[in-house]
Amino acid sequence: MNDRIKDAIKQLEAEIQGRQTDDGCFHFCFENSLMTDANMILLLQTFSKEKELTIQLCERLSSLQNEEGYWKLYEDDEGNLSATIEAVFALLYAGYYSNGDLAIRKAKAFIRKHGGLNRAHSMTKITLAIHGQYPWPSLLHLPVHIILLPASSPVSFYDFSSYARVHMAPVLLLSDQPFVLKNKQIPDMSDCFFREEEDLLPEASRSLLTSVQSEVKTLTGLPHRLYLLSRQRLLTYMLQRIESDGTLYSYFSSTFYMIYALVSCGYQKHDPLIKKAIQGLMQHACLTERGVHIQNSPSDIWDTALISHALQAHPASGIPLHKSEQFLLKHQQTKFGDWMVAVNHTEPGGWGFSKSNTIHPDVDDSTAALRTLRKDPSLQSHYTRGLKWVLAMQNDDGGWPAFEKGKTNSLMKFVPIDGAESASIDPSTADLTGRTLEFLGENAHFPLTDPRIQKALNWLRSHQEGDGSWYGRWGVTYIYGTWAAITGMRAVGVSKDDRSIRRGVQFLENIQNDDGGWGESCKSDQEKIYIPLGESTLPQTSWALEALMAVQERRTPVIEKGISCVLRKLEEKDWTYEYPTGAGLPGNFYIYYHSYNYIWPLLVLKKYLSLSP
Repeated sequence: MNDRIKDAIKQLEAEIQGRQTDDGCFHFCFENSLMTDANMILLLQTFSKEKELTIQLCERLSSLQNEEGYWKLYEDDEGNLSATIEAVFALLYAGYYSNGDLAIRKAKAFIRKHGGLNRAHSMTKITLAIHGQYPWPSLLHLPVHIILLPASSPVSFYDFSSYARVHMAPVLLLSDQPFVLKNKQIPDMSDCFFREEEDLLPEASRSLLTSVQSEVKTLTGLPHRLYLLSRQRLLTYMLQRIESDGTLYSYFSSTFYMIYALVSCGYQKHDPLIKKAIQGLMQHACLTERGVHIQNSPSDIWDTALISHALQAHPASGIPLHKSEQFLLKHQQTKFGDWMVAVNHTEPGGWGFSKSNTIHPDVDDSTAALRTLRKDPSLQSHYTRGLKWVLAMQNDDGGWPAFEKGKTNSLMKFVPIDGAESASIDPSTADLTGRTLEFLGENAHFPLTDPRIQKALNWLRSHQEGDGSWYGRWGVTYIYGTWAAITGMRAVGVSKDDRSIRRGVQFLENIQNDDGGWGESCKSDQEKIYIPLGESTLPQTSWALEALMAVQERRTPVIEKGISCVLRKLEEKDWTYEYPTGAGLPGNFYIYYHSYNYIWPLLVLKKYLSLSP
């Protein structure tokens, strides 16, 4: 077994080394839901004469259609309505298909059978509304004046999570007028729209909107001037957050809305801002097995940090990592971002997800980058800045969020947009809290007695599920959260006999597959309960094994079976190799990190070699 493991490690490291670029970055594709591909087609058709990329995107998009006519987000998905609508609309807009083609007829039959455009996700409806295919008033009821409300209001613009704010700014501008693009090429989707009485908003959403309207009435000033000031503030908010590559916060989705919002504010279609934004989004293209794909946000920093850490782990690879370290140091952030609203006593020092990201750091990327820095006096200032920033992001409840401290206003969950519960706020999560603890214990050597560690442990214990698992927000899902929690608790010195850890271990052992591995469906985050995939995946098997190895001192039968599964999966590379194990929005956005089939198996195989027989 040991020889097979050593051979597998060598093979993984050789393949990884071949993916390093000249600037030191380890480049892998961040493959997400097809929304970005479909929307890129819309942008190119509307604002550009570029044809080659459009054809490539159409070819990949059409190849992903199921024989039943629908598109899906993951293998065990029975068809996703929004994804199907987006694909149909884009393929028709590009002229790749016409309404009479069998592929479109089958897709539209699926759309109508599942409720039509009326039942699509809010983000899909917004795209349709921009193009005149769905009525704006049904979508959004927040006034643009929300940008003027002070922090003392029950709800303010800065109560949104940073991810939500950067999308809400352009969407509020678009829905306010409302904006509709005029273009003869736009396909007519009215045969998939059902006239029906508009559903009443839930009472909580109505109360929220009433509260916002009441707060708006308290603003002093001439009504029209306040209205114009609100629109200008939203526009300025966007313009101040455009990165050097022209994108808004380095995200495809926010940049997509920004482009149309600029047009709604009077910018011409060929304005340099719009042209640069589209050029920036074109740089998000990556090559997959099925063709060209547009990443929502390239994972340069995340992949480089995690891979460097895996290569450094004992036994070290021998691959020189100086260039990777310099790449990460170059992209440590020095600008103040929105995070400073809640934490104004801390200097910048975090890292973002993409190398074009200079003002939107996050806790996970920051701890990942800090793990890789050599214990070298010349790097101490970088390390200290980064560590201080991470510590400053700890929420008052003891856990860690993804992007900003204190974005936990529960009223934001009732904003009448699908997914508001997940996207509108940025609360503490088990995966962020666990992974931060793992860094603080393993790398920063914080003691168990540190008050910040104790607060985080109390948060984790209070958020353990009844079956012993933890819910993971940014990965799929209960395996991810449980792995992060257990490894984090153990790294700061919590006993393996601790009740929470024993319950977490029991959960993982109970869900081990017959083949020795672990596999969880993307459906888990929608149902808020563990749902088995039925097959094992490499990342999830590796996460479960790493959690068990953090507790066990020896090679147990459970671990032995799991390692055998990892070795077999590395050789087979069946459909589970491409199964999404990253999560963005429940039921709407999942990620197949191409790097994950290298990072996590490499770490867990190395860890196994250090265990006693």
